[in-house]
Amino acid sequence: MRFTHILPYILLVFVFSCTSSKKLSYFRNLDEKGDFRTPIGAIEESQIQPSDVLSITVSSLNPESNILFNNGVLATAGSGVQSTTPTRSSEGYLVDKDGNINFPVIGSIAVGGLTKAQASEKLTAALKNFVKNPIINIRFLNFKITVMGEVTRPSSFNVVSERINILEALSLAGDMTPYGKRENVLVIREKDGVRTTSRINLADKNTLSSPLFYLHQNDIVYVEPSGSRALQSSTQSFYLPIVLTALSVISIFISVLK
Repeated sequence: MRFTHILPYILLVFVFSCTSSKKLSYFRNLDEKGDFRTPIGAIEESQIQPSDVLSITVSSLNPESNILFNNGVLATAGSGVQSTTPTRSSEGYLVDKDGNINFPVIGSIAVGGLTKAQASEKLTAALKNFVKNPIINIRFLNFKITVMGEVTRPSSFNVVSERINILEALSLAGDMTPYGKRENVLVIREKDGVRTTSRINLADKNTLSSPLFYLHQNDIVYVEPSGSRALQSSTQSFYLPIVLTALSVISIFISVLK
């Protein structure tokens, strides 16, 4: 077989395999010979948003009040009869589209846009007229983040601890694939009725002190594909016949010249 006959195939392999070496490490500008220290700034607390589901427990010196607010069941004094009071569902308190929850005795109360601490203070002040020294504990029951794009296992993940950073989120998703852009990870966040997009560079050590390093509930992390991956997935089937034709023409041209 003449060399010119196999030239198109050699060139084809060269075209699709000759890509720049890809650096897959995070925080590439860390000094390997020294330690890097950065202070952990104040972590911005997540705000309660519509469609959040809250676990709210009330503790006080009155056992009957505790039963009323936490279980929806109150024993009627001297009768031995228990009456069910409409309070919360077993799944927690759902924040409606206006940012309100329906709480026992108090009724509708706005908690949207508040942190857990702020909502706890508001509920405590509202309950003081009915309960002596109430202690309110609030937790998110639907604290979840979503990781998608060039990761091994794209999915949504519930976070029981209500605190997760972007590295932990990527670990839950099986880390990035070799085609993921580590320098340009997209974080989509909703706050105060506004959806924002921000980008974070996981190849830069300064990301460790970025306000985006810690995620909020309902955040979406999207890992974009690299240029070579995008080319492979979207244009390879289109350009392959063109490349083969061009290489064949080149091969014929070289044969004629000889």
